[in-house]
Amino acid sequence: MTEITTGSKAPAFDMPADGGARATLSGPTVLYFYPKADTPGCTNEAKDFTEHADAFAAAGVTVIGVSKDPVKKLDRFKAKYDLKVTLASDEETGVTEAYGVWVEKSMYGKTYMGIERATFLIDASGTVRQVWRKVSVKGHADAVLAAAKAL
Repeated sequence: MTEITTGSKAPAFDMPADGGARATLSGPTVLYFYPKADTPGCTNEAKDFTEHADAFAAAGVTVIGVSKDPVKKLDRFKAKYDLKVTLASDEETGVTEAYGVWVEKSMYGKTYMGIERATFLIDASGTVRQVWRKVSVKGHADAVLAAAKAL
């Protein structure tokens, strides 16, 4: 498994995104990984990043949320909650694996592979400036915004 840490070169990516767009690494970026669209924790996280969308934009930072969900589901999720961040689909898990967040998880005694909730702050040169792993949603977008403003 890849371990992306502060100071690492961020793996490049090109994924299908909501609205028929493409999500690529170009410029300062917050890349946050979440397990599944339209579930309580993931919805709250997306809404929190949306609440700060204008502040991230003012800081020159693009926010991209990544899950394994197909684009059609992401389009519905974005419309349902009026989300203002880009949502990218990594159905083949190439990007989640490159960032080391495709991990073994367990629930009710069963183990399975899934996306670890994690966030990467990447600067204009493509260097990872900060990593948050096993994210707790409450207050997370605030912490990421503070770090993004310091880039």
